[in-house]
Amino acid sequence: MSLRAHSAKLVARPAGRLQGRVCAPGDKSISHRALMFGALALGETTVRGLLDGEDVLATAAALRALGAEITHVRDGGPLSGDLWRIRGFGVGGGREPADVLELGNSGTSARLLAGILASHPFTSIMTGDASLRRRPMHRVIEPLTRMGGRFEGREGGRLPLAIVGTDEMVPIEYRLPVASAQVKSAILLAGLNTAGETTVVEPEPTRDHTERMLRHFGAEVRVVLAPGELGDGGKRITVVGWPELLGRDIVVPGDPSSAAFAVVAAAIRPGSDVTIENVGVNPLRAGLYQTLRDMGADIAFENEREVGGEPVADLHVKGGVLKGVEVPPERAPSMIDEYPILAIAAACAKGTTRMQGLAELRAKESDRLASVSAGLFANGVKHEMGLADLVVHGTGAPPAGGGLVATHLDHRIAMSFLVLGLAAREPVAIDDGSPIETSFPGFAQLMNGLGARIEAA
Repeated sequence: MSLRAHSAKLVARPAGRLQGRVCAPGDKSISHRALMFGALALGETTVRGLLDGEDVLATAAALRALGAEITHVRDGGPLSGDLWRIRGFGVGGGREPADVLELGNSGTSARLLAGILASHPFTSIMTGDASLRRRPMHRVIEPLTRMGGRFEGREGGRLPLAIVGTDEMVPIEYRLPVASAQVKSAILLAGLNTAGETTVVEPEPTRDHTERMLRHFGAEVRVVLAPGELGDGGKRITVVGWPELLGRDIVVPGDPSSAAFAVVAAAIRPGSDVTIENVGVNPLRAGLYQTLRDMGADIAFENEREVGGEPVADLHVKGGVLKGVEVPPERAPSMIDEYPILAIAAACAKGTTRMQGLAELRAKESDRLASVSAGLFANGVKHEMGLADLVVHGTGAPPAGGGLVATHLDHRIAMSFLVLGLAAREPVAIDDGSPIETSFPGFAQLMNGLGARIEAA
């Protein structure tokens, strides 16, 4: 049975040390934005290193439906893989899609596209798979409604969601009630086709790929630190409407959230020596690596450089013994996607690891907090879960393992517990490996190339 087979049960068996050099797949957040901003630009945008996963392909298909010309040239070029070419329709120039926009499992596509669609004078409908249809959209609906968009969806603003857009959006100043780069980005994207200045007030820092890339395409974006008004790290982000975005060349760095699985797998297997090349190390995405270092992990950033406005490095990881730590809640925005794999590191560490400020995990592809807890329980890891916190008690010895983990169509739950299986006493199985293809095509093959033992059950 192919490891890429849909609805495939996968099992990870205890492995020895991991060794080798690999490249992480392209950053998913940056890949989505490269396609969207290329579509909103005039002229041609070229992208290398784009993540060729189902989530990103869903964004590409939606943008084609809006009138962008997007072609994929499988040339294996010398920079960072295949070439993608995008001929955009310009800010406000999209056309009404002829059919429903099918977004699969991609919450990023749904939330960011909502900002684009709300600022165009036509009606569009977004839907997705069973997991995405369960995820609430009210966080983007509320500010976009204030700007002039109209939305009709299921309870809680869930998909399928009809968006009645307008080209007469009004600028707003919106303070994020919860740190969310996706909500911030949806508002800024709507602000591009809005007269005047649209401002997002951010009490806690979130990933800033949107701001960086908007500037790269020629938009006027102002970021003002406001610590006195908002507390440490507070910012006011303003975009000036109706810019003329121009096509650009983009090289997408490796995804730090995807690299995290190989990093943790190496860190928890003594004697391992693994290098993950070309990983984005944006400070607003690097919370996991700081936490792992606090736990005693041997992680070095080598060959540090800047690619397309984003900091990049090769991560050199050596396996050893980890210790439990307190993870401060203010670190959550910089590592919100990495808590499932951090829980695996904590299960293999010696001592107690406390993770706080995790409420956002309950609004991901699954209720990730509950899914992590259930997976830890199934594999004999002592822990406690609260409404927004997780406490994991590691013994320093390999966890028991032996459990079957329900992924709930969540790729990060699937990959995290496969990593646990490499370090546990007994194999760990997941009920469905197909969600992995949304963000990390070839995950099992890459890990097995380092010495892992992941196979179809």
